[in-house]
Order: sequence, then structure tokens, then C-alpha cells
Amino acid sequence: MLSTTLLTALLSLTNLAISAPTPASSPLPLVIWHGLGDRFDADGIASVGKLAKKVHPGTYVYPIRVADEGGADARATFFGNLTAQIDQVCTNLTSNPHLSANNTRIDALGFSQGGQFLRGLIERCPGIEIRSLVTFGSQHNGIAQFQECGTFDLLCKGAIAAVKGNAWGNWVQSNIVPAQYYREKAEGSDEGSKDYLKHSNFLADVNNERKVKNEIYKERLGSLSHFAMYVFENDTTVLPKESGWFAEVNATSLEVTPLRERILYKEDWLGLKKLDYKGALAFRQVDGAKHMELNKEVLVEAFTDFFGPESILAPVVNEAKGLWQQVVMNMGKDW
Repeated sequence: MLSTTLLTALLSLTNLAISAPTPASSPLPLVIWHGLGDRFDADGIASVGKLAKKVHPGTYVYPIRVADEGGADARATFFGNLTAQIDQVCTNLTSNPHLSANNTRIDALGFSQGGQFLRGLIERCPGIEIRSLVTFGSQHNGIAQFQECGTFDLLCKGAIAAVKGNAWGNWVQSNIVPAQYYREKAEGSDEGSKDYLKHSNFLADVNNERKVKNEIYKERLGSLSHFAMYVFENDTTVLPKESGWFAEVNATSLEVTPLRERILYKEDWLGLKKLDYKGALAFRQVDGAKHMELNKEVLVEAFTDFFGPESILAPVVNEAKGLWQQVVMNMGKDW
């Protein structure tokens, strides 16, 4: 049975939403975090920014960087400490008046590893507030093995060689970026291995997998209006590709355990269940595509569905969604 107070609140919010004026016209700022081996000043990133402005004229676009020179920024995608990098990006964004003035919410777009880095930023950076997070081919549940490097990709080869079968060494976990989102499963379990939980510098923390949970991470991620995760259908670079949907894959049988069947979701370690309850979680696929094979149509879809102007109804809608979560939980519905 729903309480009279809760029903009254829901009806009040519904009436307010119906009578409220139309959305504001100014699009929210957009930050973009590129992937492994890429750089903030690459032509591809600039093209994405131009498309965002075409779809939503007036959008302020900021490509995230951890170095002021493009080559150094690309190197930092392989070598560096992710904790320090995210702290640096947090400082850069909070000191940018376009992104932090007047309690402005911003949108975030992450390509490949940039997606889980943005999620870590949302959880760890109190100076910014993200409305929508969209990720393409990201490794939210980590990687089970390291990717193969191109023949002439010396940065990649150097990083992978540095691991040398010692992914959990302190130096590797402090200096080799892909190793910091490498995830090793405990045998016969959905949970991470003891070495992973003890030594992971980044992923075990931002996925709230350790025994003591960080409630701030859960609160901040759960406050998103949209979290859309795109996976590339024929991705052979991210192993397993289903990591982009927070799914778990059995290395032997290749059986996939979807997010909603995992303990991470059922106990809501990260607020993903909360997001799902309010309709803010989106699982999407780029059909027939390999890793980062993006076309204009898919990007326009994402920009149209999740970015753009901030509706002045947003506070009302978010409060209504929060109350609806209470309704669902009070009804005892099994999600």
C-alpha cells in the first residue's frame, strides 16, 4: 500500500510538470575523454566536437587532456597513474568557468578507456556535476587480457612489455594505464580475485568492489540523469566486449552474466540499480562494427537522445523519479 503522502507528492509533481514552461535553449557544456593511444587535439576528436555543435548549436566542447602537448597526452594514455590523472583532470575542470560556474551541470562523452575514466571522475570529483554520461566501447568491468599492439605501435608494446606477467606489482599498478583496469576474477565466482582486490590501483576502487563500500561513489553515479553504454558488436579489441555493459564473461564457457544478474547490481554497489529504476540506464549496440568504428548516424543519435539543453523541468522530473523509486521498493517489485 502506498502512503497518502507519497501519492500526493507524485500527483503534485505530475501537475507541476504538465504546467511548467518549455525547456531552456542553451545546451550544456560537453567534455570528451579520448581513448588509448589517442590525443586531445586529434582531428577525430575535433570532428566529434564539431558534430556536437552542429546537433546542438552553442555547445561548449572541452576535450579532456592530461598534458598540454598532444604527443605527451597520447603517451599518458599508456604510462601514468590514473589516480593522479583523474585528480589533475578534476582540477582542470573545476577551474574552468565554462564547466563549473553557477552550479552548471555538464555532459560527458567517453571513448574506449576514456569512458571508465569519466565514470571514475564522476565518482571522485566533487567540483563538477554530470547530467549525462555516454560511453563507447569502454571497459567498465575491466579487461580480461591485454590487447595486441600494432606492428609499429611502440608505446603500446612498451606498456605491455612492462607488465611482463606481473600485473599486480606496485610499479605496474602505479605506472601502466591498461594494467589499472585489468580485472582478474576469483575462480568460480563473480567477484574479483584476491590480488585484484588488494592491488588494483583504479578499477577495484571505482567499481566499489572492495569490502568497505564508498557510499559517495554510489550517490554521485546514481544521480546521473542518463548513463548510456554503447558496445561494438564485432569488437575484438576490448576483451570481453561485454565489459562495456558491466557484464561478466566466463573465460572458459564464454557464458555472459548480464549486469542485472550480478551482485554488483543486486546490492547496488554503484547506484546502477538506482539508475535502472528511474529509467536512466541505457544499453546500446553499434551493429556490425569493430572497436571504435563510429559513424555520424550513431553519434547524432547519442547527441540527440542524451545531450543538449538542460530542461527546466529537470529538478521536477528527477524528484519524481526518486519518489517513483520509493514506490517500486515499497511495492517490493523484483527487478
